[in-house]
Amino acid sequence: MDFDALYYPYPSRRSVVYARGGMVATSQPLAAQAGLAVLRRGGNAVDAAVATAACLAVVEPTSNGIGGDAFALVWHGDRLYGLNASGPAPAALTAGAVRKAGFAEIPCDGWPGVTVPGAPAAWAALAERFGSLPLPAVLQPAVEYAEAGYPVSPVCSRMWELGFRRFAAAGREEFGPWFATFAPGGRAPRAGEVWRSADHGRTLRRIAETGARDFYRGELAERTVAFARRTGGYLGAEDLAAYRPEWVEPISVNYRGYEVWEIPPNGHGLVTLLALNILKGFAFDPGARDGAETYHKQFEAVKLAFADGLAHIADPRQMRVRVADLLSDAYADERRRLIGREALAAAPGSPPQGGTVYLATADAAGNMVSFIQSNYLGFGSGLVVPGTGIALHNRGCNFSLDPDHANCLEPGKKPYHTIIPGFLTKDGRAIGPFGVMGGFVQPQGHLQMVMNTVDFGLNPQAALDAPRWQWTRGQTVEVEHQFPEAVAEALTRRGHDIRRAAGNLAMGRGQIIWRGADGVLAGGSEPRTDGTVAAW
Repeated sequence: MDFDALYYPYPSRRSVVYARGGMVATSQPLAAQAGLAVLRRGGNAVDAAVATAACLAVVEPTSNGIGGDAFALVWHGDRLYGLNASGPAPAALTAGAVRKAGFAEIPCDGWPGVTVPGAPAAWAALAERFGSLPLPAVLQPAVEYAEAGYPVSPVCSRMWELGFRRFAAAGREEFGPWFATFAPGGRAPRAGEVWRSADHGRTLRRIAETGARDFYRGELAERTVAFARRTGGYLGAEDLAAYRPEWVEPISVNYRGYEVWEIPPNGHGLVTLLALNILKGFAFDPGARDGAETYHKQFEAVKLAFADGLAHIADPRQMRVRVADLLSDAYADERRRLIGREALAAAPGSPPQGGTVYLATADAAGNMVSFIQSNYLGFGSGLVVPGTGIALHNRGCNFSLDPDHANCLEPGKKPYHTIIPGFLTKDGRAIGPFGVMGGFVQPQGHLQMVMNTVDFGLNPQAALDAPRWQWTRGQTVEVEHQFPEAVAEALTRRGHDIRRAAGNLAMGRGQIIWRGADGVLAGGSEPRTDGTVAAW
């Protein structure tokens, strides 16, 4: 049969998925099933999360990979834990070095944007602290898909083609290993075509057998450093050997009786909390989710939150303001008073789009994981360590070169980071993990998921299905094609520059799992991507 896997002329509907034994929700069905298989073999929610994450590095390499970063929120033993597995700038990567290379700002392609990858260390740290199965068994599904191959999913094929065009247009010699790995036939694989990578399989086996030590202090590290030396990179053996992921205390605000949790800076989950803290001072009619007044207040709160976030978020050791002060009720009151009937002129920047995967897992024992990992922009930097499948991310391009900015590039410093896992609790009880991937849309997606759930009573799937929007800069807000036209006109009269987004890839891709008081799990998966909820 000959059909277009990316052409859907008719509306479709997904239902909420219910289960008791365990659940995995993510953006690629094969990865979700891999996590479920680990659960059914006796693994817990953490084992399932690591299995799914490693599998996503193979089956959705357009958004994440072995050479990316990761964050996690883990509910275990009636407590929430945070893991920051983002990496710092290499010792040789300085603002002066970037300028000497001829750049006025940090480019997103090539070595200047490459920071130390943290994803393999995240998998190992989570498995060591909370896992119940050996890491080789947990990573085995990813190894099998890498070695045997798998049919590429539709949305992934579209993103793959965009990546191919991006690097082909650059025409740079150091991108040769990317083409050898991801386009061995001279083009991106199409939907349904089988792609395999023995390099990914060998690397994943080494990570599993050594608890990721080989990636940072063994043969894999040596190959990465040799490639950097040969192609003008900044990443050194000492940078990799010194890396450790950090266990951190999650931050939260109380929103109408629910605690909304995020990873603290250098992640920008703080932006979500700032906006929700502003919005909790307004009353919203449960039946007016799609009203102009609701959207207006959401837009304004997000603009104010980003103005603060982009000005202050950095490596926490370099921040010049306290998170507690930014999240105080007094500061929220002050910011809320700025919101009137007309659109504010807040313009802190022009955020780019990102490439990220998000997953949520839960098991019958009550453990739950909110996990996110990313190459940042699509395939990342375009640099692949030859013979390994390690696609290096470009997270460092979020650094500033302004010496007066808290987020200015410095060796050993972590950049402003866009990937953020979310978690919801109430009265000390876990409600569950949620997240929306996609660069600077993520805090806005988190806000919309929380409000869809708490203010407007939508089930997990409906919360993800609802028309989405994102503020981009100044007065400009992009909305999806199903966004009500009359509401768009009303918002335009208030001074908002409403623009219809071309497609919906830029609107983020989310997953949600909620646990009821009776232990029943309810999950939803993003309709804008290839994902699914796998459960038993």
